[in-house]
Amino acid sequence: MKKTVTIIGAGMMGSALAYPAFENGNEVRLVGTPLDRDIIDGCIKDNKHLKFDIPFPQGIKYYQFEDWKTAVEGADFVIGGVSSFGVDWFLTEVLAHLDPSIPVLSVTKGLINLEDGTLISYPDYWKRELAKMGIDREVCAIGGPCTSYELVFHDQTEVAFCGENTAVLKMMKEAMATDYYHISLTNDVLGLESAVALKNGYALAIAMTIGLVNRKHGAEAGLHYNSQAGAFYQAVKEMRYLLEMQGASRDCENIGIGDLYVTVYGGRTRNIGILLGEGKTYQEALDILAGVTLESLVVARRVYAAMVRKAELGKADLGMFPMLCHAAAVLDEGKDAQLPWEAFTFDQTM
Repeated sequence: MKKTVTIIGAGMMGSALAYPAFENGNEVRLVGTPLDRDIIDGCIKDNKHLKFDIPFPQGIKYYQFEDWKTAVEGADFVIGGVSSFGVDWFLTEVLAHLDPSIPVLSVTKGLINLEDGTLISYPDYWKRELAKMGIDREVCAIGGPCTSYELVFHDQTEVAFCGENTAVLKMMKEAMATDYYHISLTNDVLGLESAVALKNGYALAIAMTIGLVNRKHGAEAGLHYNSQAGAFYQAVKEMRYLLEMQGASRDCENIGIGDLYVTVYGGRTRNIGILLGEGKTYQEALDILAGVTLESLVVARRVYAAMVRKAELGKADLGMFPMLCHAAAVLDEGKDAQLPWEAFTFDQTM
């Protein structure tokens, strides 16, 4: 049955979801945040996102943010397409004013560390903050190995939708699933959200190996995979430790590993990792990538801070996370990107 889907946030991932949503026969309304004015103006003029080569399907409706309440009238559900940096903005400007009966599906990936080192998901954070306002709302979320430009290209894509209400999840899947966009469902919100957030920080560290090869041998040496694979192994090991602490299901764990793979091989996190590996300072890398949203840095810092706090409380051993500690030191202490390879080895001999 045809649905009405309103997407708030015209960044790359929010906008990419307009393709399967519309192509599955739904009415789709794309709303820009105050930062997306040029994007929405371009969509209205040319039916094309400024950062995508492929135009939108004809028939999608576009709105500037001041008209968002009109855009959600009669919507069967809303997709939140903001980045990690827009979490509080989405809370106060949208969720606090949205009819609680309209389900919300978020594409925002990340975690928030509490004072005791506990890591909570953005849906949990929103639910807690809305409860303080007297609003009872659940927010569902999307996670999985999916980059926006590949989704626009219609490359075969596997993701998962998570939430507490199974009937709502099934409704959203029916509305969004296509012959190229495949959706698993889970009630394990913390597990899925943790898995797809953690991969950002670890993809950063893996991508440093590419830059390290460039630094030592020159970019003309091409890609070399031993170091990438060795770092990938360590990243998976540390992610699994962390996901066990989060109580994640095995399926969510596996989704996170798939997401780690695609993030290493394409996107913004790969780019900053390479620059750091080549010897650029953190600030130099930021300057080169000016204007690019780098959520991986937020995740790496928050997870590291959480583990430091848990270690202080005797609830974690930082020695189990040498790659996480290394990434944090590169970002905030000016440490060279050269990975601590020997710290990744193990000895199980008797």
